[in-house]
Amino acid sequence: MSATAESLLKEVEAYCRNAGLAESTFGRQAVNDGKLCARLRAGKNVTLATAQRIRDYIARQTAAGNAAAPETEPDGRQTQSPASNMTHVTDDRPFRFYDNRQKYLAFVNTCNEKWKVAERATQELTHIRPIPPALRLFDAGVGDGTVLGHLMRALHRRFPTIPFFIVGKEISLEDVRLTLEKLPDRFIEHPASVIIVTNLYYAEAPWLMPNNVAKAAALNWIEMPLRGASAHEFGEQLRGIDKQLVDGWQVKANEKTGNPMYVRPSVLVMFREDHRFLLDDVIPRRGQAAGGDYDLVLASQPWRARMNADFKVKHVLSPLTRSLRPGGRLLTAQSCGADPGLELVRKIWPDEDPFRVGRHELIKVLKEYLGRAAHNYNFNAGSDAKSVFEYQMHTLPTEIGESIGTSTLFAAWNAAIYVGQIEDERLEPVVSSGEYLDATADILHKHNGIWFNDETFVVSRKRDT
Repeated sequence: MSATAESLLKEVEAYCRNAGLAESTFGRQAVNDGKLCARLRAGKNVTLATAQRIRDYIARQTAAGNAAAPETEPDGRQTQSPASNMTHVTDDRPFRFYDNRQKYLAFVNTCNEKWKVAERATQELTHIRPIPPALRLFDAGVGDGTVLGHLMRALHRRFPTIPFFIVGKEISLEDVRLTLEKLPDRFIEHPASVIIVTNLYYAEAPWLMPNNVAKAAALNWIEMPLRGASAHEFGEQLRGIDKQLVDGWQVKANEKTGNPMYVRPSVLVMFREDHRFLLDDVIPRRGQAAGGDYDLVLASQPWRARMNADFKVKHVLSPLTRSLRPGGRLLTAQSCGADPGLELVRKIWPDEDPFRVGRHELIKVLKEYLGRAAHNYNFNAGSDAKSVFEYQMHTLPTEIGESIGTSTLFAAWNAAIYVGQIEDERLEPVVSSGEYLDATADILHKHNGIWFNDETFVVSRKRDT
């Protein structure tokens, strides 16, 4: 690559990282060439006039404020602690708010969002018509397993005799551990279950197969047949594979963005050994693309809210939509603001606008990505009355009074900055001044508590496709 082409490519890469923009999209927008970066990497040169057009485009967009924090593998509200199982992390890598596990744990244990998401997902079960050999569910971001646990209970209630094929994507080792703790009881109540956890990317996880040939050859496939007849026995066996989890769920930091990426693609397959014969057609085999064709896909907070629609669709919604079987449904939930939580954030940062991409824009861009295949799907954004739901921070009846306890103020503040995605570097001056406590107390008094809004939308594949 010539020095000119290399210099130009670095400028484009830097802009795309900062803008959270796909390189192909940049190429089309800047010079009507979606393969611009690929050509530069292949050693192709561009004319001086084209190079100037590219630099002028970057300058205009930067001046207009169209650069945003990047993310390449958008794992939603990241819960992975950087120090826990991250390898090759440099001290100057970009800080990502969702690496802060303390904020995550405080949020999920003081707010009822996970229950509300599971409650909404349960409504989709009335539309599902599973076909043999199993009902197929994909959870696009398991987290600590709370939503999946609630949903599996609802699935058993509605389909008590149908085998389950359940896949959960999760890159966080700590959350995989928390999820496994919730599974023994599920295997007792619904023994005809095959439950799979993987750290693959969104474009790979539904099919349990890396897209890259070399990575597919190195796939870490762990089969875990559970023996015994009690939840205690199953729990002991799942705890006993921790060493394999540590090895399989190591992550490294992306050199450009600081995002966690898997070191080794891993798939953990769990089922009851005494049901192996019954589940023979359900249990996936190594080396086979056994996923896809899902009856229900749940994507709850699968990205950073600040990312643009093009990025969210390309990396998350498009592959998840294509993984549906005829009649299958994709339910997506994301924060949408217009609530006391955002009101609190704006008391400190008046111009803060973390929820820029609504469900209507996402559906519009998704249709564009699907192209002619879009006619195979139904897109239901719904009215606000049907699509927006509220979840709250738990408080006791006596906690919101003339004087509010410090722990309640801290919990409310943490929930607001967690949902609003405020990075630590912006928090330091606010926290040191103490003004956030007064602002939090004002909001709690005004609304007698604090709550947040999520919005949902559904993409369903037509049954005759």
